[in-house]
Amino acid sequence: MKTSGAFRRKMESRHLIMLSLGGVIGTGLFLSTGYTLEQAGRVGTILSYLIGAVVVYLVMLSLGELAVHMPETGSFHKYATKYIGPGTGYTVAWLYWLTWTVALGSEFTAAGILMQRWFPSIPVWVFSALFAAMILGINVLKVRVFAEVEFWFSAIKVVTIIAFILLGAGAIVGFIPLQDGSPAPFFSSLTEGGLFPNGAFVIFMTMLAVNFAYSGTELIGVAAGEAVDPKRTIPLAIRTTILRLVLFFVGTIIVLAVLLPTDGKGVLESPFVAVFERIGIPYAADVMNFVILTAILSAANSGLYAASRMLWSLANERMIPRFFAQVTPTGVPLRAVLFSMLGGGLALLSSIYAAGSVYIALVSISGLAVVVVWMSISVAQYRFRKQFLREGHTVDELVYRTPLFPLVPIAAFVVCLISLIGIGFDPTQRIALYCGIPFIVICYVVHAFTNSSQKRSVEDVPNQKSS
Repeated sequence: MKTSGAFRRKMESRHLIMLSLGGVIGTGLFLSTGYTLEQAGRVGTILSYLIGAVVVYLVMLSLGELAVHMPETGSFHKYATKYIGPGTGYTVAWLYWLTWTVALGSEFTAAGILMQRWFPSIPVWVFSALFAAMILGINVLKVRVFAEVEFWFSAIKVVTIIAFILLGAGAIVGFIPLQDGSPAPFFSSLTEGGLFPNGAFVIFMTMLAVNFAYSGTELIGVAAGEAVDPKRTIPLAIRTTILRLVLFFVGTIIVLAVLLPTDGKGVLESPFVAVFERIGIPYAADVMNFVILTAILSAANSGLYAASRMLWSLANERMIPRFFAQVTPTGVPLRAVLFSMLGGGLALLSSIYAAGSVYIALVSISGLAVVVVWMSISVAQYRFRKQFLREGHTVDELVYRTPLFPLVPIAAFVVCLISLIGIGFDPTQRIALYCGIPFIVICYVVHAFTNSSQKRSVEDVPNQKSS
């Protein structure tokens, strides 16, 4: 195996766009929306996803400036290390690794749950293991092969979401009759039970699940080191991805909010399937189940890629053993991929003990981690711009620059912080704080300990020579 520096720039803009969409459009949209609808109500859920779209847009505007100026694999923790501090960079890297490793658990669990529709007698964990093996196989191939597989994975769900929005819109206005013969609902169902049946504050309590649904957009930054002509492809990917995400997510949520039956909300069956069954299209529910399965596996595919690259970056920066910095002759960090696949073990455990309840816990923990990472991106961009100007540069020298500075990074940081505070009031998601905060503290402590140990080792070398 080769050591670090063997990554190859093989990803074009279409690969970056679909990689980002592949990471985003997964369980967060297809399954977690049921939970959000149940908690925040129909109007509240629409507002939550609109706010989430604004947040992710602000974060991506901040990330774009950093990624174009410094296109590196595993970018986030390098930016945090340089512009915030080594301890923060170390913690951010492990948090992002945790985000996707835990997300792998939720993706494989969700895939196993969906297979129960066709094979109810086979345990969820059996399918989780099979899908984990498949995703692992894809990730050990050449980067170009991985990118092509992910491109077509993502294309399937993008086409499906467009079809879902069009069919749903037709059912809402009466072009497509509902199966039960009821009249076209238009938007009357949005106010069932009041605008905010559980109070307006619930919107902030559900923001973590919404942020988890949007997580993966930042994969553009992770893949910057393997992108062809990053100064051109990264800005294009950011603009295209954000536009499509807002259209896909908000359009989908509006259709779900209007058409989802009152008793169709939850996490054990996709709300998408419930809506298609209400429209009454023959075999559409089974087709949708298959598409959602494809989407989930696509998100897991992107997730394993992201986790392994972040682990490689940590090793390449000598923050963890160099063992994980080695890559194959085809440019794959195989050891980092295998270690990151530990998330598959979480899937097996969660499906054995309590697939539904543990799934929400996994989503919450992963959501907290990615929100903290987003906050670090905002702070890093703010401090980068300040330092860039102090060094005598001008804003015109930046190929891609964050607009409305410093308002954009500050607003992104504040809204992310509010979503973290909000989950403290939700007993279902509070476990994210119980697990996430100790994990962050441990990361800082471990970094401080290992950093001081390395300094002592360096200082001992000249002393030994002098003696």
